[in-house]
Amino acid sequence: MGHVVGKPKFRVMLAATEADIRAAQALRYRVFVTELGSDGALVDHEAKLERDQFDAHCDHLMLIDEAAGDRVVGVYRLLRGTQARDIGQFYSEDEYDLTPLKASGRNLLELGRSCLDPAYRGGTAMHVLWQALAQYIEDHRIEILFGVASFHGTDAQALAAPLSLLHHRHLAPEALRTRARATHFQRMDLLPPETLDRRAAMLQVPALIKAYLRLGGFVGEGAFVDHAFNTTDVCLIMDATKMSPSRKSIYARGLAG
Repeated sequence: MGHVVGKPKFRVMLAATEADIRAAQALRYRVFVTELGSDGALVDHEAKLERDQFDAHCDHLMLIDEAAGDRVVGVYRLLRGTQARDIGQFYSEDEYDLTPLKASGRNLLELGRSCLDPAYRGGTAMHVLWQALAQYIEDHRIEILFGVASFHGTDAQALAAPLSLLHHRHLAPEALRTRARATHFQRMDLLPPETLDRRAAMLQVPALIKAYLRLGGFVGEGAFVDHAFNTTDVCLIMDATKMSPSRKSIYARGLAG
């Protein structure tokens, strides 16, 4: 998409109209379909919209650059437990058994479809989006955050080091441990812990996953290999009520990368 021309002027809002949602879906198409090679049953290639049946039931947090003609440059799709009950499931239940989370009685929020326009990566855009997300979580008294995050590609052996690192060092406690569905289950303990170069393995972990880990996040058991989206997915879980003061300060400032 090139570079940002001039200094961005950001504002964040929740999608309020169908046009807002289409703008979010258009950014998702540019990132997930054009850039990363994903696809899906309801993706509209003619209109260049990445969409699915959950969009109508979710909140769409949108980062807008007013200096670029109100361009939508970042999005987050948010699905609260009450909204999921109306639909009948969370989005990630197709990939993960969420029974431990749903049985916890806690106030849940599923995070998904997070993306930034390439021209805005590495700057303050994610920081601004995360500040708004933190406010949303406070407003709705969310206790548990979770969602699927992806490695690019479907070759588990190429991802053996980072997947093993996540399994050995960041596996969720049993009470919150989701598990990948058997049909696409991929073991993550592919390498023994004593053979891992932890630093090298962490370099292969995408920035968004690292950000959640820094906040005290965990991963569920097993990865989900998604050939339609050309990704290997892990389920990230975070107990917002157990974040330390230092982690809360990171969270309040937002995550820049």
